[in-house]
Amino acid sequence: MIKYVIKRLLIMIPILLGICFIVQLLISVTPGDPARIIAGADREEWEYEQIREELGLNDPLLVRFGRFLGGVVQGDLGTSFKTHRSVGADIKERFPYTLMIATLSVVLAVAIGIPLGVYAANHQYSWRDNATIFLSLICTSMPAFWFALLLVQYFSVKLGWLPVSGVMQWQGWILPVVSNALGFAAQVARQMRSNMLEVIRQDYIVTARAKGQAEGTVLYRHALKNALIPVIQTVGGMYGMSLGGALIAEMIFSVPGLGSYTLVGLTNRDYPIIQGSVLFLSAIFCVVILLIDIIFAFIDPRIRSQYVRKRSRANVKGALQSAEKV
Repeated sequence: MIKYVIKRLLIMIPILLGICFIVQLLISVTPGDPARIIAGADREEWEYEQIREELGLNDPLLVRFGRFLGGVVQGDLGTSFKTHRSVGADIKERFPYTLMIATLSVVLAVAIGIPLGVYAANHQYSWRDNATIFLSLICTSMPAFWFALLLVQYFSVKLGWLPVSGVMQWQGWILPVVSNALGFAAQVARQMRSNMLEVIRQDYIVTARAKGQAEGTVLYRHALKNALIPVIQTVGGMYGMSLGGALIAEMIFSVPGLGSYTLVGLTNRDYPIIQGSVLFLSAIFCVVILLIDIIFAFIDPRIRSQYVRKRSRANVKGALQSAEKV
């Protein structure tokens, strides 16, 4: 298992390098001049050229890419063109807000989606099942920003129960989390229903029912454990996507997170902010996927047995080679 983790960590290096290069390439061809945004529109051309030279914007693409990688190796993600603050310090300050929204969104999605999927599978082809499928399709198709605006209009403006923006109080987290979790909950419910329908047709479930065990015991003790295995991988990818999806919630509800920080960098053509934020989120996403794969290996006995067999074959092969040398 340690070799597997090390191998995955090494694979992350070229992936992150490729992401950094693509981001560098895109910001190079994107219209917009950071020098004019920094200095304003009423300056002479030589002043803009001086700012570009000071910021290194006139250097070739590979030179700028190498300079950025050199800073990353030293733990420096650069300095903002606009605020002259350290990008790493800003990310450290803002990321907890994004992490909180993403974590609570996934927890809420799982808490809603798994029971709903099990309930729908247990009532297959009934009106309850059809209603669950219909609601899941609506929630999956509904744009997150539109649903967030509906929540603001109803719960904040009309009823006045929750604040329109800000997370200074715990009530301020409710609307961002719910708006971000809606689509994920629908995905979990649909996959959970599909997995449960596949599992409850297995022979061991039929045997458990034939022994006279209660339906709740059959569903939640025998079927649910095996049906959850594919959902775990989905939740891992979902957690990574929720980090990016938090951008919409942060914009609408004025949450000072990493998503809104990246949007400010895009608006101001602040290249260090864009590069540092994308690299940081990409690294977090890769780490989350790695952790989910490790958890998946411990939960699924088939993966553990495959790993044990490979290790046993390697030990036998090594022993044979040693014997041949002797």
